[in-house]
Amino acid sequence: MLTIAAQEIKRCGIGVVDLPTRDAPVHVIRNNRPEFVILREEDYQNMLEDLSLARVAASEADLKAGRFTTGSSADLMRDILEPE
Repeated sequence: MLTIAAQEIKRCGIGVVDLPTRDAPVHVIRNNRPEFVILREEDYQNMLEDLSLARVAASEADLKAGRFTTGSSADLMRDILEPE
């Protein structure tokens, strides 16, 4: 895990993370704790796509296992607004 202190970014500017982020995300440490993660846009987009695919796979598994209900949008809104 690559780390850099937030103070270092303040002192040297955001350019200080340019080289490290080419290989792996950089964890920004503030108050001795990881606070942020800086990563390349391509890596971020890949993470979002992976998450989306995982959600679809989970939904498909729920369908196959019978973990779903049917109804109208009005039924859904009623269930949300008037819980039993």
